Amino acid sequence: MKLWVVLCLALLWVELQNGACQQIKRRKDVGENRIRPGGKRVKMRPPKLKEGVGKGQSLLTQVLDKGRFLRLGQSTILTPGKNMELRCKGNNIGWSYPTYLDTFNDSRLSIRQSDKYSQLILASPSAADTGSYSCWVVVCDGTECERDHDRSHVSYIYFTDRDNLFVPSAIHFEIVYLRPDRPAVVPCRVTDPQAKVSLHREVPPEELIANETLVTYDPTKGFVLQNPGPEHQGVFYCKAVTKGTPQVSTKYQLLYVEVPVGPPFVSLEVFPDSVRGGDNINVTCTVLGEPEADVDFTWFYPGQDHRPVHIHTSWRLVNRGMGHITRVSQSVITVEDMETIDFGNYMCKTKNQNGETIVTINIISK
Repeated sequence: MKLWVVLCLALLWVELQNGACQQIKRRKDVGENRIRPGGKRVKMRPPKLKEGVGKGQSLLTQVLDKGRFLRLGQSTILTPGKNMELRCKGNNIGWSYPTYLDTFNDSRLSIRQSDKYSQLILASPSAADTGSYSCWVVVCDGTECERDHDRSHVSYIYFTDRDNLFVPSAIHFEIVYLRPDRPAVVPCRVTDPQAKVSLHREVPPEELIANETLVTYDPTKGFVLQNPGPEHQGVFYCKAVTKGTPQVSTKYQLLYVEVPVGPPFVSLEVFPDSVRGGDNINVTCTVLGEPEADVDFTWFYPGQDHRPVHIHTSWRLVNRGMGHITRVSQSVITVEDMETIDFGNYMCKTKNQNGETIVTINIISK
C-alpha cells in the first residue's frame, strides 16, 4: 500500500514539472521579441492607428480659449457677441453657412485654408446668424472636384438672445405660398430651442394647434403644414415664450395656389390689330404660372440688329378666384414708325425652371 502511494506521488511530480516547462516555454515565445541580439530589452508598444475621421466622427470643431477644441454636435447653443471660430480638418475644405451672409457680402465672415485645416471666423455674431454651418472635404480628380459626403459634418448653431427669440428677418411681411402637392413652411425660426412657440391667425383670431401630424414645429425651420388647403389662407404670426415676456414674429401672408407645374403657358398679342407702314405697334408676350417661378424672355423679330426697338418686362400677382393666385409675367416689344423691314414673324421664347415655350405671330401690312 505504501508503495502504491509513493508511485502516485512520483507521477504527480512528473506532471507538474512538465506543465512548468511548458509555461516557461510559452513565456519565452510571447516575449521573444523583447530581447535583441545585443541583449537590450525592448518595450512593446501597440501598433499606431492611422489617423482619419470615420462617418460617425465630427470633422467640425469650435476653437475655445487657450487652444482648447470642442467637437460640435448636431446642434450647438452659443452666446452672441463673442467671436466664433470653427475648424475643419483637411487641406481642401468646402463650407456652407446662412445664405444672407453671402447675400449682403458680410465682412464679419472670413475663411482661411492652411495645410492641415480650414478656418471659419465670424466676428460679433448675433441672433440673425442662427442657422446651419457645415464643412466637408473636397476631392478632386484633375480639374473635376466634388464633395465627399462621407467626410462632412453639419451643426445647427443657435445664437440665443433673450431680446430676440425669433431669428430677425430683413422682410417684415413675408408671403408663404400654399400648394396642395407639397408641405408649406411658415419660417418663424427661434434662437432658443427651448422656447415654446405657437402659430396664430389674425382674422378671425385663433391658434393653429401643432398636432405632430398635419401641423408640426421644427425650431430650425418653423411651422410645417403637411397638407395645406384653402382654409389655411390668411395673415398669421408666431408667438414665442421662455421665462420672460412673450415675443411676436413678423407677419406672414399665406396664399393658396393651384397652378399646374410645367413649362410656361404663353399667349402672344399685337396692338393695334391692323398695321400699316408708319404705325407704332406693341407685341405682348404673356405667361401665366406659379407665383415664385421666374420667367426669362427672348425676342426674335424681322428688323433685329437693324431697327431700334424698346422692350419692357414686368410681372404681378393676380387673384383669379378662390385658391387661384397666379403670376402674370409680360414682355412687351415696341416698334415705332413701321417700315417694310419690320413686317414678318415676331417670335417670343420663354423659359422657366421646368422648360421653355416658343410662340410666333406674323405681322403683315394691311
